[in-house]
Amino acid sequence: MGSQLRSAIEVASGVKTRAVIYVRISQDRTGAGLGVDRQREDCEALADRMGWEVVEVYVDNDVSAFSGKLRKDYRRMLADLDEGKATIVIAWHTDRLHRSPTELEEYINLSERRGIATHTVQAGTIDLSTPSGRMTARILGAVARQESEHKGERVARARRQKALNGEWMGGIRPFGWGVPTGEMRKKVDRKTGEELEEPELDMLKAVPEEAEALRFWTDTILSGGSIRSLVKWCADKGITTTRGNPVTHTDMRDMLLRPRNAGIAVYRGEEVGRGKWEPIVDEAKYRAVVAILKDPSRTTTPGAQPKWLGSLLYRCGRGDCPHFVYVTQSGGRSYPSYRCQTGHGGGRRAEIVDQYVEDVIVERLSRPDAHDLLEPATDGVDVAALQAESEQIRRRMTDLAAMFGAGQIDMVQFTQGTDTARAQLEGVTQQLARAAMQDPLVGLVGAPDVRKAWKALDLERQRNVLRTLVEVALKTPRPGRMPDGGYFDYDAVVFDWKRGSH
Repeated sequence: MGSQLRSAIEVASGVKTRAVIYVRISQDRTGAGLGVDRQREDCEALADRMGWEVVEVYVDNDVSAFSGKLRKDYRRMLADLDEGKATIVIAWHTDRLHRSPTELEEYINLSERRGIATHTVQAGTIDLSTPSGRMTARILGAVARQESEHKGERVARARRQKALNGEWMGGIRPFGWGVPTGEMRKKVDRKTGEELEEPELDMLKAVPEEAEALRFWTDTILSGGSIRSLVKWCADKGITTTRGNPVTHTDMRDMLLRPRNAGIAVYRGEEVGRGKWEPIVDEAKYRAVVAILKDPSRTTTPGAQPKWLGSLLYRCGRGDCPHFVYVTQSGGRSYPSYRCQTGHGGGRRAEIVDQYVEDVIVERLSRPDAHDLLEPATDGVDVAALQAESEQIRRRMTDLAAMFGAGQIDMVQFTQGTDTARAQLEGVTQQLARAAMQDPLVGLVGAPDVRKAWKALDLERQRNVLRTLVEVALKTPRPGRMPDGGYFDYDAVVFDWKRGSH
């Protein structure tokens, strides 16, 4: 029975046809920028003209029918229609309903089985109960799908060209860049279709405060600091992501590993050249940070954060014991003590040991010959030449991909060439990393007040200085009162200097 004839019969009988409305907003071309409220208004106006009773409105916001992602309200509508809730579906356009041939066929089967007619504001009536109506629906679906595919190709080409030109690719503002120009720009809210105004940002210019933070984070990692300590630093300073959220461990790692920091443009995960924006971090330092954070031997889940200077760094010096000590209050003691991991022997009062070790390190770094403790600078490393070589290798990898795509080389040649280039690039990156690594003692040696500089370091960096400079062992202390009148045996804290001598 045609929908017009059915409507005439129902009007004559005084019973209104039950209809449902389906609205969806996405970035598809047909209806782009048209909010769900406007779609709903147009669909309700059509229902009023036809004398139909709207029993339900289904809304899916910001979901593309072409993407294949689950549309909860669309699936709910199909279930309701299968249970006989309505016999009319109203949409703004057929592409609001579906663009997947599989979805369309499922909808056609349901319409045939339950006698459902589809009416659209833009494309008119689609009577799926007839062969011609089903053909029309399939043609409209094919056209819509082709438009989406072409749009995807255009977007991909435009994004690649932007990346190759070193331009900003859009999306969430990256931490470090985006200085307001003083102008406003219009933006369509993807969820509501509402047109909004927001400040226009110059994505080529660095935000001074954020750039300073990025450089500090980079130098901290290069001097032995941890991501965990930087996350805490951000929380203490009130620094958030560009979305206003607290900086997490994942956020910090992602920001440190971002090629954009060094002015490097990336497309689909591959470096494609230099960007036009201001680099914030020196490329050699950036490569060094990448090498550190991606080192397979790096411990990423070390458990509880150490709270004491020597926890699991001081060695147990009792006899030939090879183990380290940790801090505990076990053994009936009312204060934290260093005890061997094996549990043998007694404990040494943690706060006294740490203060003594700090005093010895500060005294050693305050001497006139403290500069002798610094590692010699890397000689013969031409950072600029290494950077140029890395860019040349990456261009060669891009050329290999293009030649393989054009059929000029086969898979074996492409694979061999790429493997060779990657191996060469890894070597260059390691050299750049070594050139940028910062000695943990830098900042302490030559400081006007070494103790003040030491106190300014967070615990992780103090522990890194300890790791670099000296190995401490806690020998069995002498019993009784010491010559200084106290009971703590300082001579049982033994220093084995890794650099220089005491």
